[in-house]
Amino acid sequence: MPQDANILGHVFGGAIMAMVDKAAAVAAFRHARANCVTASIDRVDFKEPIHVGELVSCLASVNYVGTTSMEVGVRVESEDLISGIRRHTNTCYLTFVAIDRNGRPVPVPQVVPETEEEKRRYAAAQARRRRRLEERQAEAGAPRTSAVPAADPATTG
Repeated sequence: MPQDANILGHVFGGAIMAMVDKAAAVAAFRHARANCVTASIDRVDFKEPIHVGELVSCLASVNYVGTTSMEVGVRVESEDLISGIRRHTNTCYLTFVAIDRNGRPVPVPQVVPETEEEKRRYAAAQARRRRRLEERQAEAGAPRTSAVPAADPATTG
């Protein structure tokens, strides 16, 4: 059995995430014409399993550009090569930052949405960016607490 599959014949999510990151990186590099690094990956929900032996396609597009960062959306589809049935298995959004040789952020050309689909993706990406910034600000202002409470010696045995 291939090493990226579990005993049920499903492809591991981590293997799919690696493919998603690579597809998104290519889209980011092509757009920026500069080295790019993954800054974040938004929530990923797997709608359906991908079975070992299916063809997996990752369709990536740059949806929105800030100054030095860009959001890349990736749609993952699987295809049963015998039946030809294609399934949309998941979509996720990644943020990339373009960098120079010293690892410092560099400006990225803007995205100019033209089609209705591009305009829809652009508007949705703007909304996600606002939410990410709000979450980051909320996290910065929140008091730091331990993620795991310390064990109470009186109750542990």
